[in-house]
Amino acid sequence: MILPIVAYGMPVLKKKAVPVDINADWLEKFVENMFETMYKASGVGLAAPQVDKSVRIFVIDPAPFAEWDELSDEEREKLKNAKMVFINAQKIEETGEEKSFEEGCLSIPGIHEKVKRPEKITLEYYDLEGKKHKQTFDGIIARVIQHEYDHIEGILFTDHLSALKKRMLKRKLDKISRGDIQVDYKMKFPKKKR
Repeated sequence: MILPIVAYGMPVLKKKAVPVDINADWLEKFVENMFETMYKASGVGLAAPQVDKSVRIFVIDPAPFAEWDELSDEEREKLKNAKMVFINAQKIEETGEEKSFEEGCLSIPGIHEKVKRPEKITLEYYDLEGKKHKQTFDGIIARVIQHEYDHIEGILFTDHLSALKKRMLKRKLDKISRGDIQVDYKMKFPKKKR
């Protein structure tokens, strides 16, 4: 089932998400719906707060990046096989040199900006079978995970931008929160104030 993606300005996007019971009976179907929603919107990652559920779940599938010419065959293969679910993820550390990379977000359509993040991230998380993992990710996969992890912490990629850049984007962000945009996927906007 395709879920509506919440737009910039919705309070759920700024809340720190809560852990879930990894044995909850709704979990498998919810994750399936998240992947379906992400693919329909041509995304590479989606966090539960983006579909109006403030829980610590996110999904990724960075396979579209495997089409980039400048990647090594090894990186390309990693990206093609990186479809994953992260439940109750906790960041252990971020390491390595900070690098800039242009990011976008399904909740903030039409805006893409360079964001600096460390090269690697180590997480503890559960998979859909309830198995606990501790894993370090790097490259593009780390970038996608860092972006989605921020969502479950109530942080948007625009929060990483300079004050000047945020002021320059204010009008565009306001238009998104008013629903004054065209997208080819289902979205949910903040209630208009009367």
